[in-house]
Amino acid sequence: MAIEIVTIPDLGGAESVEVIELCAAVGDAVEQEESLVVLESDKASMDVPSPIDGSVVKYLVAEGDTVKVGDAIAEIEIANAQALAEEPATQQAEPEVTPAPIEEPVVEEAPIEAPVASQEATTSEQIALVPDIGSDDKVELIEISVAVGDQVEEGETLVVLESDKATMDVPSTLSGTVKQIIAKEGDKLGTGDQVALIEVTSGSALTPSEPEAKAESESAPAPTPAPAQAETPVPPKQPVAAPAVNSAPVANDSAEIYAGPAVRMLSRELGVDLSQVSGTGPKGRIQKDDINNFVKSALQSGGNTGSGSGIGIPQVPAIDFSQFGDIETVKLSKIQKITADNMQRNWLNVPHVTQFDDADITDLETFRKSLKPEGEKRGIKVTPVAFLIKAAAAALSANPEFNRSLAGDGENYVQKHYINIGMAVDTPRGLVVPVIKDADKKGIWEISADVITMATLAREGKLKPSDMQGGCFTISSLGAMGGNGFTPIVNSPEVGILGVSKSQMKPIWDGSDFQPRLMLPLGLSYDHRVINGGDAGRFMTYLVKILSDIRHMTL
Repeated sequence: MAIEIVTIPDLGGAESVEVIELCAAVGDAVEQEESLVVLESDKASMDVPSPIDGSVVKYLVAEGDTVKVGDAIAEIEIANAQALAEEPATQQAEPEVTPAPIEEPVVEEAPIEAPVASQEATTSEQIALVPDIGSDDKVELIEISVAVGDQVEEGETLVVLESDKATMDVPSTLSGTVKQIIAKEGDKLGTGDQVALIEVTSGSALTPSEPEAKAESESAPAPTPAPAQAETPVPPKQPVAAPAVNSAPVANDSAEIYAGPAVRMLSRELGVDLSQVSGTGPKGRIQKDDINNFVKSALQSGGNTGSGSGIGIPQVPAIDFSQFGDIETVKLSKIQKITADNMQRNWLNVPHVTQFDDADITDLETFRKSLKPEGEKRGIKVTPVAFLIKAAAAALSANPEFNRSLAGDGENYVQKHYINIGMAVDTPRGLVVPVIKDADKKGIWEISADVITMATLAREGKLKPSDMQGGCFTISSLGAMGGNGFTPIVNSPEVGILGVSKSQMKPIWDGSDFQPRLMLPLGLSYDHRVINGGDAGRFMTYLVKILSDIRHMTL
């Protein structure tokens, strides 16, 4: 019987890792490249594959053990085809092992591996594909995150895709070396399309010049296992593996949950109980997509993401509306679904406060209407939105607290030194928010031209992803649609949004009499994690001042 000792391969810099899963049982047949154990460090998890076809004789480690590079983890009986070639050497080695349970026979096994040390089959090239993107439509590839020759780990981003209103990272499902980037920027990709060619190398693969080094690496860590594990090649002693399994420390019930560190961290951030999540990875391993899909399902159903934690939204009961009369079920557009998800995410994550005020825009409207003849010559219609954008840009410049975003670590904020204003546009396909770039550096005519261009592209569905990125602050104007006021939802990661309702003539006391003035209702919603009431009060006061007397825009 020929025995192969499988050892821990290079861990990429980690000194020691934990064994979190034994993927096969003693006696199981395993194929080359099939996972034997799963290791986990504080940053990543990795599978250790079998270097040969054969069957598991004994595990030399147990779940919960800490191992390092070169440690022996399992004994594999080589399949018949290889055993025939090595039978003489094996027969010579066996008599030395039988008399006493000493560790030297393990060292003697090393030369047996020489004929099979060069295992070209352990290196294979596999194609990374686009995962399920939740739609049959193809979306644009906007960024390639890796280069040929880069080392990538499972879950690391390969490329970034972008639809009409959302971006999506395409993670690698393999760990290895990028040999070729198949897709290119600008390509339209869908579920199952090819992204990159990755060379996957088994941790125990050897080059023809390495057999001697391999034998030495195996002889060094052999004493690490318990003495009872030295009875390697004797078939009747296979049950000896049982004590090793019994010695596995089981910290808690989560020992049966197979998920990497990044996935566990994500679950903690979202308050997800991993025991409730079904894994779709190898051997039922939980992946990031499983967590995201679980949370999405919980949000849609109003369920809870964990035991005693999570969002805990009461479930909305399903109602058969047909019992009350004729109905029609209409499918939401992609933009409508994305908008719904974004709004719910922002509402749940951002502590909203809304402040209201009225701006006297009587003089502004008089001036705007006086620009009509010149606008006809220029071919530009000046709308109130252009003045709102210019005023908001000035208010952001004077109150930089509103030109920030909370950093992902929750301990810092990002101060932006550019001013881009988003404007919500209602289209037949749903709500979109194109962005007017560098609004503080543009005049009313240039902003008016940009507003017309962006609104037209939005309604025709021709906005590019770059047209909707980089916003610092958003304006949502109901304009002539009416209403006395509303509370807009912050467009995170921005920290403020201005809701504008229909202007109305109102009697305003001037100190001696009531005068008819055109008043514009404003509602400023802000993220209370970054903005406090004083900041909001100063911002709104400044904004109202500018809109009431546009001469302040020139100061």
